[in-house]
Amino acid sequence: MSEDTIRLVTIGRIFRRRWRLLAALALVGALVGYGASVVFPPRYTTSASVLLPGQWEERELLTQVDIATSSTVVDRAAATLDWPGVSGAELRDQVTAEAADGNIIKISGTADTPERAQRLSDQAAQQFVTFAARIAGGGTDPGAVTGAEALRKKVEETDRRITDLADAADPGQSVESVQARTELEKLRTALQEAMKKLDEADPASNKANMVVMGPAARPTGEAPPTRMQLIVAGALLFFLVAVIGHLVAARVNRRLRTEPEIAAALGSALLGTVDVPGEGPAHRPEGGGSRARIRRLLGVDTPWDIPTPQRSVDEAGRQIRYRRVCARLRDQLPAPRRLLVVVPDGDEIARRAAGQLVAEAEGDPLLRVVEVSMDRPMVPDRDTESGALVVLSGGSWTAEELAGIAEACADGRHEVVGIVVAETVRARPTRPAARPPGNPAPALAVRGHATGGSV
Repeated sequence: MSEDTIRLVTIGRIFRRRWRLLAALALVGALVGYGASVVFPPRYTTSASVLLPGQWEERELLTQVDIATSSTVVDRAAATLDWPGVSGAELRDQVTAEAADGNIIKISGTADTPERAQRLSDQAAQQFVTFAARIAGGGTDPGAVTGAEALRKKVEETDRRITDLADAADPGQSVESVQARTELEKLRTALQEAMKKLDEADPASNKANMVVMGPAARPTGEAPPTRMQLIVAGALLFFLVAVIGHLVAARVNRRLRTEPEIAAALGSALLGTVDVPGEGPAHRPEGGGSRARIRRLLGVDTPWDIPTPQRSVDEAGRQIRYRRVCARLRDQLPAPRRLLVVVPDGDEIARRAAGQLVAEAEGDPLLRVVEVSMDRPMVPDRDTESGALVVLSGGSWTAEELAGIAEACADGRHEVVGIVVAETVRARPTRPAARPPGNPAPALAVRGHATGGSV
């Protein structure tokens, strides 16, 4: 897996073999999302629209957006609302504005209740219109307004005077009279164009006449993220993190899977591969404390990234594999044939395979099983044994851990005479083969202690 490309079959294997763990983590994520929704109370948002008459460029609209969210506007809204314990600085994060199509500025207010959100939006919009009119000069400079109005009256009076002069001119068709009336009409036209430009350039004209397009609507739902969104997001986040964690762990997994790698790590020859029927949860070993029970409940007591067990031929075929291993041991060992069977602690597949080997050996060779801790491996000192036989399952241990077993055997003056790799298979429901009559009962294997004590 460490060198393979992550495929959909790998994701499917995670879902199939770790679904209880993924479900538990998703539930934890949902609870975390619910807790976040309690810490961060629900918020409500609504908007009030302000119409800007006239022609506006895009940069001018952006300027108005900045004005709508400025500290002056928000502070005035806060002073008008006069909410206890709420200052303008706190409201600045709750008031936003954006430019919409049609010269419309949408001012949004966010609060902890729908009523407050509505009042905040309406007040912010009203303060924006007032402040924008003041900036544009709409009624804030009486002298400027009086001067503009006097200029208009003066132009109107001049226009009437031009009319009177044109009427009083010589009604004849002399060249002088025609030229005088022409000049007067040109003057009238120039005055009208000047007044038109003056009206367009007047800051107190159209652009100062902003209009609030009605009160803000009272919000009927929470603003995102809602409580349900936080719960779903928490569950999804924990679920994805769990899946990614499984994939990362598989990519960096250094456990040896193939027989040549295992044999090279232990420095001995492979005597054979035996099959161990897979058992359901009801046959899993009990005990180990509450931590082991929780691991079994979540389904993490067995590796998820091992290949799907192959279907075994039958019970007789499995026994043949064990008998062949025992035959190789008898051919290899001198009399008396006594061996120390070393099984990694916690390797249930290897422990069952070692027990089956003891049953098939029937005392020749005489096998003594000891379970060795992989954290600090230690085997009993050599007594009458001719060596050590290591039984383990593939894909469960790293090269460093297997090297530790080899060193522990060397410290106990045991030569590793062979290795047996146990693989899980799916057994077919067949009747067990009858043992030939007359064979003696198998010698009982004695399980030693990893601390090297007496057995």
